[in-house]
Amino acid sequence: MDHLFTPFKIKGLELKNRVVMPPMCQYSVTNKDGIATDWHYIHYVSRAIGGASFVIIEMTDVEPDGRITDYDLGLWSDEQIPALARIVEACHQHGAKVGIQIAHAGRKAEDADEPVAPSAIPFDENSKTPRELSTAEIKDMVEKFQSAVERAVKAGVDAIELHGAHGYLIHEFQSAYTNKRTDEYGQDLTKFGKEVVEAAKSVMPEDMPLIMRISGKEYVDGGYGIEESIEFSKVYKDAGVDMFHVSAGGEGPIAAHGRPGTHVAYQVPLAREIKQALNVPVIAVGRLDEPALANSVIGNEDADLVAVGRGMLRNPYWTLEAAAKLKKETEIPRQYQVSFPK
Repeated sequence: MDHLFTPFKIKGLELKNRVVMPPMCQYSVTNKDGIATDWHYIHYVSRAIGGASFVIIEMTDVEPDGRITDYDLGLWSDEQIPALARIVEACHQHGAKVGIQIAHAGRKAEDADEPVAPSAIPFDENSKTPRELSTAEIKDMVEKFQSAVERAVKAGVDAIELHGAHGYLIHEFQSAYTNKRTDEYGQDLTKFGKEVVEAAKSVMPEDMPLIMRISGKEYVDGGYGIEESIEFSKVYKDAGVDMFHVSAGGEGPIAAHGRPGTHVAYQVPLAREIKQALNVPVIAVGRLDEPALANSVIGNEDADLVAVGRGMLRNPYWTLEAAAKLKKETEIPRQYQVSFPK
């Protein structure tokens, strides 16, 4: 039976276990130039040393005004490739594969003088009103995603993740809550995301998997639920998505009656439904820090991989500790073996 420390393979991506470090923004690009720093290097490589099989680099943006803040990573320039390549190479040396999350913050770009979005609707009363993208600008945006993916491939990553969740640009297009357009990108809410997927696939190696992070449900009045996310995920799968990373929310101020659960594993049912409905591999995420719980998500076939976010922020060696607690075999760095007696 599969468990947290069984290998996993999808296309050309071979992982030694099922533990994923999910993308979590570090807001640490001190020069505001989108280039990864020593902080990013230490942050990601330490999790590779700590046993995670798959490290997904944080939200990395396709243009300067696509960042949540000016302290975020970017891939709009070839100058940003070498620092990422250095991180990828080091993670590989310690047995981890590396993905990167390619994104645009849309109306949630806090430091942009004029954020852009499908429609001119602010996130909340404290946010700037975004400018509605023209149809031509949307087509240019697809090309910006494509160019960023191409640069990520040059940096040596093993997989690409497109950020279609948490109220950022792709999510904004696929949600009737934020997309009030009347052109082709409003008549078909999946059109922008589908075109980004196809553009990404066109510059990726054939055996490299494309992951898409989605919000499986929204928490606003009139927001979509799992039935709608299953339908738009089918479109993205047909366009070329190989795996879904299933989160939730982020599209707007949470309705009082729609507040997400605060219990552990509250998003796992969403991942399970996507997996079963589409017959596609999924990553589960959200309060899965307890090793026995994470192990059960794999053993019960709710998901194929488990993303451990805050737990891995607290402890870069979460994966090694989990193996010890679960009494599972895993490779311990030689330098640390004395702390993990047989």
